[in-house]
Amino acid sequence: MSTLSVAQQERQQSNLRLGIRLGWVALFFVGFGFAMVPMYDAFCKLTGLNGKTNTVPAVMDQNTQVDFSRKVNVEFLSQTMPGVGLQFKPEQFSIKVHPGEITHMNYTVTNTSGRVFVGQAVPSITPAAATQYFEKLECFCFTQQTFQPGETRTMPVVFVVNPKMDRDLGTVTLSYAFFEAPKVQ
Repeated sequence: MSTLSVAQQERQQSNLRLGIRLGWVALFFVGFGFAMVPMYDAFCKLTGLNGKTNTVPAVMDQNTQVDFSRKVNVEFLSQTMPGVGLQFKPEQFSIKVHPGEITHMNYTVTNTSGRVFVGQAVPSITPAAATQYFEKLECFCFTQQTFQPGETRTMPVVFVVNPKMDRDLGTVTLSYAFFEAPKVQ
């Protein structure tokens, strides 16, 4: 009987040590999750990756010159998260623009669900090297959008491709993902 109780005690101690180790692992990953945001931003800043665009309207220099000697192909993509009940698409899938030229583009959104939808569009640019040269002057992505059931809305994007962009960058892709805004309680 004493060997059985010794074995049970060893098993309990082993389980306790395992539980403590798993607790430390869980605590580490919670901390790591919180640290990921600033680490990701630092990594993107260092490498130029990510394709984040401006989140507030850019201020245009009044003396910006249009570069008529070349054109840049700007492609437009859109996506919504599954199950949100939105149809979201650009009116055109690509256009050619002269760097420095103010360009207007529209996206169309239809709320196909039977409920009010509040969401936010999150933009990104590829290639990442073009991000700093793609300047949005007006964009539906700057604020949350509210759509009534069945509502269709045309939403503008006004942008400029800065003439300082490298001539080797012939195509820039502007992509939006529409997310449902967290509910405030």
